[in-house]
Amino acid sequence: MNTTTITLPLADEVLTGYLDQLPGWEIRHGALEKTFKFESFREALGFMVRVAFDAEALNHHPEWTNIYDRVIVRLRTHESQNQVTEKDIELARRIESVSWVD
Repeated sequence: MNTTTITLPLADEVLTGYLDQLPGWEIRHGALEKTFKFESFREALGFMVRVAFDAEALNHHPEWTNIYDRVIVRLRTHESQNQVTEKDIELARRIESVSWVD
């Protein structure tokens, strides 16, 4: 039997509390988002590879864009109507733990 665990979207006040713990992250267009600026394309790509391992371990993958030395990360949970959930907060925390830029 295939069962899917649905993660509930976070209430606004809970999300606000989490944002206080995640510097630079904000809610934009319904997603948890942050832009990371690196010294080079190589650094940006290295960051993306490091994040990919955590994302794969969580089975929760970011929407992201890379433009030369910048990586824009967007997190939202698709099976929860594209809203921000605990899964997104956990991935944001892991992203922060591997990031070497503000």
